[in-house]
Amino acid sequence: MECRGLVSAIAAACFLGLVVSQTTLTPAVMNTTPVENVTSMTLTPVILSSTTLSCFPFNTSACEPCAPGSRYDNNTLLCTCCSDPGQCLSPEACLPCTRGFHQPLAGQQQCLPCSRGFYTNFTGSLFCHPCPPGSFNNNTGADSCTSCSPGFFSSQQSSTSCTPCALGNFCNSSGCSECQMCPRGTEALQTAAKSCTPCRPGMHKGPHHTMCQICGSGFFQIQWGQESCDICPENHYCPSPDINPILCPNDAFCPAGSLAPGFCMETFFHKAGDTCELAPVTIALLVIGGGVVLLLIILIILRRRKDADRELAVARAPLLGKDRPQRQYYEIPGDAEPVYAGW
Repeated sequence: MECRGLVSAIAAACFLGLVVSQTTLTPAVMNTTPVENVTSMTLTPVILSSTTLSCFPFNTSACEPCAPGSRYDNNTLLCTCCSDPGQCLSPEACLPCTRGFHQPLAGQQQCLPCSRGFYTNFTGSLFCHPCPPGSFNNNTGADSCTSCSPGFFSSQQSSTSCTPCALGNFCNSSGCSECQMCPRGTEALQTAAKSCTPCRPGMHKGPHHTMCQICGSGFFQIQWGQESCDICPENHYCPSPDINPILCPNDAFCPAGSLAPGFCMETFFHKAGDTCELAPVTIALLVIGGGVVLLLIILIILRRRKDADRELAVARAPLLGKDRPQRQYYEIPGDAEPVYAGW
């Protein structure tokens, strides 16, 4: 009985000394500077042996403070492991991880910083949340995400940066998850556009176009922000798509879609309604020219006939010549060629 009472007294004294020593410890300070993706706990002062670096219960009769990752249990007089995840440690306490840090396991001696693109905005977090679309985070250990600026967007979760809007698209507010295409009749000439500008006169932009297009030949548009061009009206011509149609001259033709007036050939033709007719001087020239051509044809025919007669005469000359040699047939003189008299 005396030994048992002595042991109890020693244990009580050790417990009292432990409590006194623990009540004089400086509170634990958390170092929030990430080192190798972890936040270490600075415990001052802590007297630990090499056998107390991991979380496990041990008897207070050793007269040593509770090891990191454990806390003192008044019921069992033992140091027990921190049982709740999302907490890190100090002597006699299991403290929750700060904002921007998490710990999914119990009894750990370090809180883990949130990765880039993730965050947690409360203490004692078991895990980090991904940044929602329209926001980003490029730092570790973050307790919030930053919204994308106007003209930029992020369409995925856990983004580490925002992407500028492409040509022809815009975003006029912060936190855009996607950019919008400029409406009809407007365009965005630069990337990361916050707004769209209307198409200039002489240009248009339809629903399937990204940028404003120049009006085609024979079309015009004199207003801003139009989605289509108008065809140049009849009896007018449109030399440029950004000016009003010009009235056609009286002596010219201007069908619908004309770029310039069409004139009849001066001196030889003149306008008559919707067509060009021959001028009197043109008719006279054609008659004279026709007569000259006909005369030339007659002369050519006569010349060819004369040449043919001459060639025929030359061909007959050997048959009718007078100096042909005389021959005798049966001692009677006669022509060299036989002469047939017929019947």
